[in-house]
Amino acid sequence: MSQAPASMRLDKWLWAARFYKTRALAVDEINLGRVRIAGQPVKPSRDVKVGDLLTLRTGAVTREVAVLGLSAQRGPAPQAQALYAETQASITAREAAAEARRLAPEPAATIVQGRPTKQDRRRLADWDRWSASLDDEDPG
Repeated sequence: MSQAPASMRLDKWLWAARFYKTRALAVDEINLGRVRIAGQPVKPSRDVKVGDLLTLRTGAVTREVAVLGLSAQRGPAPQAQALYAETQASITAREAAAEARRLAPEPAATIVQGRPTKQDRRRLADWDRWSASLDDEDPG
């Protein structure tokens, strides 16, 4: 029976904790500066220890988590969630951001049908070409 390691690579821990689907994705996010330990930018090979405070940014959501455990292998979601605890401030900020997105959705997200097709554009062009206005009438 092997004991849990005292520290492990950051990219491997993010993968085991199910923040990213692959270690390669975790490495990419770390290299882009979206993962920080104690507010400092880090490299994928940085060792993570129990008690470290990580800041993760995925899309528009920023999460702050404390490392509670280490695991060398990726397990089921409940086991992965036991490896970290999100801070109360992070939970509050994430819920406030979700509520703001719900109340003021992105305008582009409300478009149902997307761009006009070529046929739609032709119809619009024909309608514009044959429309009549009062300015076009002869005064005489």
